[in-house]
Amino acid sequence: MWVDWERPSSTTGRGGMPTSTNRTKWPIGGGAFSFQPGWFQGHGSAFIYLNLGLGRIPDNMSHPMITPFEIVGPTNNPYPGTVCLPQVPLPANVSVQVGDLATIQIVELAKHGAALYNCADIEFAEPEDVPEVTRDNCFNSSEIGFRSLFTSSSLQSAAPVNPSPGVSSILLPLMMVVMVRCWMM
Repeated sequence: MWVDWERPSSTTGRGGMPTSTNRTKWPIGGGAFSFQPGWFQGHGSAFIYLNLGLGRIPDNMSHPMITPFEIVGPTNNPYPGTVCLPQVPLPANVSVQVGDLATIQIVELAKHGAALYNCADIEFAEPEDVPEVTRDNCFNSSEIGFRSLFTSSSLQSAAPVNPSPGVSSILLPLMMVVMVRCWMM
């Protein structure tokens, strides 16, 4: 994986690599996806996203394939290990035919804010034309953990909801002065 700030996984931004002419065959009903998350320092934990772009050179990767999740590695230093998702479905409302081309993009978003992008160019095929997924080629290393991402509106802060009148009487005029100065620039 590599960091690509300009246009992740585009034909000009795949870490300097063009679209592949040697595409991996991937089942038309979805299939396995495996990756090694700990190659770079600072990725002891990260959010994982898997997206699909349709066509030979996708304009975008706007079809989420999985619900994002968090991985937790053994250290913040580089570490070995593999994560395998044995059955990644096609995104909702996406239909493909044998021979259609696409690109699968994985995004590893680290807690410090940097994101690593990697892409796999694929060609959809009948399941019997794709190598079988086994415990030897699709496994999760025991030193890598997983967590679900969630949000909650029921969590409450211990901080007061409204600042005291004294604070707002000072902050409001100050904010207005700053806004007027910015507008005048």
